[in-house]
Amino acid sequence: MKRILLSLTVLAACTVAMGQNTKATIHADKAGAKINREIYGQFSEHLGTCIYGGLWVGEDSKIPNIQGYRKDVFEALKALKVPVLRWPGGCFADDYHWMDGIGPKSQRPSLRNNNWGGTIEDNSFGTHEFLNLCEMLGCEPYISGNVGSGTVKEMAQWVEYMTSDGDTPMARLRRQNGRDKAWHVKYFGIGNEAWGCGGNMTPEYYSDEFRKFNTYLRDYTGNRLYRIGSGASDYDYNWTEVLMDKIGDRMQGVSLHYYTCSGWTGSKGSATKFSTDQYYWALGKCLEIEEVIKKHKAIMDEKDPEGKVGLLVDEWGTWWDEEPGTISGHLYQQNALRDAFVASLSLNVFHKYTDRVKMANIAQIVNVLQSMILTDQEGTGHMVLTPTYHVFEMYTPFQEATYVPVDLDSEIIAVSKEYFKEKEGAKDAGYRPCPMLSASAAKTVDGSLVLAITNVSLDKDQTIDFQIDGYSAKSVSGRILTSKNVADFNDFQHPAVVAPKAYSDAKLSKGVLTVKVPAKSIIVLNLK
Repeated sequence: MKRILLSLTVLAACTVAMGQNTKATIHADKAGAKINREIYGQFSEHLGTCIYGGLWVGEDSKIPNIQGYRKDVFEALKALKVPVLRWPGGCFADDYHWMDGIGPKSQRPSLRNNNWGGTIEDNSFGTHEFLNLCEMLGCEPYISGNVGSGTVKEMAQWVEYMTSDGDTPMARLRRQNGRDKAWHVKYFGIGNEAWGCGGNMTPEYYSDEFRKFNTYLRDYTGNRLYRIGSGASDYDYNWTEVLMDKIGDRMQGVSLHYYTCSGWTGSKGSATKFSTDQYYWALGKCLEIEEVIKKHKAIMDEKDPEGKVGLLVDEWGTWWDEEPGTISGHLYQQNALRDAFVASLSLNVFHKYTDRVKMANIAQIVNVLQSMILTDQEGTGHMVLTPTYHVFEMYTPFQEATYVPVDLDSEIIAVSKEYFKEKEGAKDAGYRPCPMLSASAAKTVDGSLVLAITNVSLDKDQTIDFQIDGYSAKSVSGRILTSKNVADFNDFQHPAVVAPKAYSDAKLSKGVLTVKVPAKSIIVLNLK
């Protein structure tokens, strides 16, 4: 595989001279849109041990719990300030019949998870358990409704059950099951991946199905649904175009799914064992989401110039091979510093397009794919926070902050796609570029300036001089996330190999912020 180093710039046209500090400008005087906190959303699916053993262990478990929710996981998520949580899927959503998950747990029928390993579940985690968890976490619930194998009546009754405070049949059933007051449910997805596991539909057919299901979803008792169409998979721009034409006036949001992986056939590669070329290729693939968003956004901007329909990246993240020795179909993977870079680079992109990108939900919250948390399934009750968790925690000041642009020069490594040509289905090998530096800035609600800097280079430290236009900073503080090796990860025996530390190599002088950025590091600074 070939790898070339180009001296290019990300946002401005100039060359980085050897031995000189990298130049950058923070345009605090050119405020953009608000960064919706929902961009930091999470995704929980009945998949592997995300729900059972991850979020939920039951009231009778020996593992410490709060009303059945794992205590350590709950507290870690509370500290993360989770803004929105999507459930029950994913592919599982279009196989899920919500009435099986209500009422006395001893009377709930068991369920075979046909999508993910054929696991038998007891339905002890259902509507009440999910919505109560969201209330306890202080986050918005995002329900994915069953279009693929469900009925209009079933979906309409679910909305009534959750949100009606009137004397209606489903509200009475909810009260009978122990919940008097209706829940607040804002986000409702009308199907999931309708182009695939949600029904293998064409966009035209799905649009008609959306119109039919949507007709019978009522707004009860002051609860107003934000209706989300089942949108495209990464590069399928025709799907977005058809939906915007046919149902753009009937939905408030449309989804987009994008994963960083090496293809959907054969090996996706190890989460912790990878070559230098595979590393830079993966980060280049991650950053390709910017072009994908721009193209979907262009379609939406043309057909919805007032920006009434939000773009929701409600599944994103890394997808590697399952860890050896784990159950097939449970998608349990480790989470290395490389995954932390995918998180920070992706979030920086989402910030940039927050005028249209209104939500993002990383896949998934516990024990599945690029998770925040891993829990021990041997019954010992151990839990570990992943490098990705630490990125989300460090980035919490960006929630509800106002985006400001950053011009940043960066060398770019371009990795040949020849090795991945067959998996990607590419007609030409070409090159996938990966800038070494990325940055994002925003004005926070308390008037300070938050700045995130990512250096993905494996061997080159950088010193960056940030000119700050329109903001006079008097002090700077921050933290850094790094490790000796980009493949380093946290496990139950070594839970803090990759963890944030205090950072003090940022200096202010005459309106210029000089930051020493080590190789393989993510820094988040707060300026006041």
